[in-house]
Amino acid sequence: MDATLDTTRSGPAAALPLPAHVPAPRPYAAQGAGPAPHSAPHPGSHPGPGAVAPVRYARPAVTELRLSAFASHRGAVFPLAPVTLFAGPSGSGKSQALAGYEALARLGCGADLGEVFPDPVGLVPERARPDAERRRGFRIGCTVDGPVGPVRLDLAVQAEPALRIVGERLTAGDQILLNTALRDPGRRSVQAAWLTGGSTGVTRAPFPDDRLGTALLPLRVAGSTEGQRQVLAAAEQVVVALRSVFPCDPVPAAMRAPVLPGSGRLRGDCGNLADVLRRTRQECGTRHALLVEAARSGCAGPVDALRERSAADGRVLAELDRGVLPATELGRLGAGELRFLALALVLLTGPGVLAVDQTAELLPAQQALTVLADGFDRGLDRTQRAELLRLARLSCGRGHIRLVAAVGEEGGENARELPGVSVVHLTP
Repeated sequence: MDATLDTTRSGPAAALPLPAHVPAPRPYAAQGAGPAPHSAPHPGSHPGPGAVAPVRYARPAVTELRLSAFASHRGAVFPLAPVTLFAGPSGSGKSQALAGYEALARLGCGADLGEVFPDPVGLVPERARPDAERRRGFRIGCTVDGPVGPVRLDLAVQAEPALRIVGERLTAGDQILLNTALRDPGRRSVQAAWLTGGSTGVTRAPFPDDRLGTALLPLRVAGSTEGQRQVLAAAEQVVVALRSVFPCDPVPAAMRAPVLPGSGRLRGDCGNLADVLRRTRQECGTRHALLVEAARSGCAGPVDALRERSAADGRVLAELDRGVLPATELGRLGAGELRFLALALVLLTGPGVLAVDQTAELLPAQQALTVLADGFDRGLDRTQRAELLRLARLSCGRGHIRLVAAVGEEGGENARELPGVSVVHLTP
């Protein structure tokens, strides 16, 4: 299967420029979590006699990631549970899977293609053949479950000779809600068509070819007809889920030095950990106590408390209170201990403490935050890995937080039998 992008088709059925010969993506087996929960059906559909009533997601969440042609992945479908671990050796595509998810999230936040894909040619499958106009690209997509049921987003991106979105499709059940297709390669726009209903049926207008059309719909659709309201509900569900993402890869070197007091919102590299610890201790004693309890499991030596203090120059540093022993500054801890503390803090807090731009129009309680953690077990010992997975199961079991992480082969084997954890094994 190649990743050639067919941008020459026309007519209503040519919404997404996918070659006709592309087979259906194959799902990867996820182990350890049991059967995935059923998504809610599209409004108007009914389960057959004796069917189990499907579970409706109260908060929008990405429940499936599709990498139809993206880097080393071809025809891949990854079901996503509340805790999903991508496991495998180096070169198996774990980081690429998380990169595909993060790319969709950034596009959902309104970023343009150049920001999201600074090296797009490197994401084209290696054996992808260019078409007659020497065009090549990649395809990614996801399914978002939520109050309106499962909604699919599929995206075709041309990487060369010019970076652009050449096709996008938003669907709910068998209803196409949004189509975009490249009609004129000489223009920096695509032709969009979305469901209107009533006497008009479909509305057509040009969209920019460097932005996600689904994210633009709330600005373009009035919501005055039933069809338009259906389009808006589906688009907003997708955007809410994609914006509620926190990519996280703690960098121990950035966490050792004292930091200036700031907003108290944790960055993705966790370099401002000391400043955030002060905020969590002052504002949420219960979560801070859970973090101290975790530190006792993941840090060497006794831990009575986890606190911060101000240095002479006004900067903030954090330290472990050792009781009768001298305190230990975080800067003196090992790299594994620092990564463990940072990831534990991420799992025990929420969007108000993490640097994530969720949808302001929706209450935080109606949104589920997804943590994307590459190298989740990097530099950690067995005890630290087990404690982080315990915290992940505790936090994600409540429905407010989801975790999608990449781990090594050993980390995947250790987590395979844990209830509530889905392990996706990848091979090079």
